[in-house]
Amino acid sequence: MYPAIVLAAGRSSRFGRPKSLAAAGETTFITQILRALAAAGVDEIVVVARPADDELRDEVGRSGVPARVVVNQQPDRGQLSSLLTGLDAIDRPGNDGAIVLLVDMPLVSSSAIRMVIDGARSSSAAVVRAVHEGRHGHPVIFKCETFDALRRANPSIGAKAVVHAVRVEDVDVDDRGVVEDVDTPADYERLFET
Repeated sequence: MYPAIVLAAGRSSRFGRPKSLAAAGETTFITQILRALAAAGVDEIVVVARPADDELRDEVGRSGVPARVVVNQQPDRGQLSSLLTGLDAIDRPGNDGAIVLLVDMPLVSSSAIRMVIDGARSSSAAVVRAVHEGRHGHPVIFKCETFDALRRANPSIGAKAVVHAVRVEDVDVDDRGVVEDVDTPADYERLFET
């Protein structure tokens, strides 16, 4: 089984407001991602949040998707600290790894998620990730054998060092959403207001 970790504890400083609550059509980024995961058949979903992010917690509750919110007590230590918070929440016997998605990538489709999960199930690679037109993106699945290395990773480098040290399998998907992240208002305008 591959539970999902949605990283949503960033400051959104370049975006200027919480990305998780930004509108994605008739819903929000976080709700869009949670619904895509649920539609892909993911049974366990953890959302990593900043301390006291009650708005995000409320939005997760309104999404209609059973997901747990866990708090990264030190989110300013970087994205790896959020990933490790999520790993601590899902790392137990019976889980084969973790699907990692970023809250600023709301256009990832359920079919792309399913393809990456299927790829992980049939591959012996330690990391399986979505690729679109030669660009790697998300979701990324870290199998359990990578968890100790992730916990030992240098926070300034993050998970990239682990990805470079193990066998990675890329799953080509016909979904531009796997490489479309929203970091700035210009990114948002390009994807949602054109």
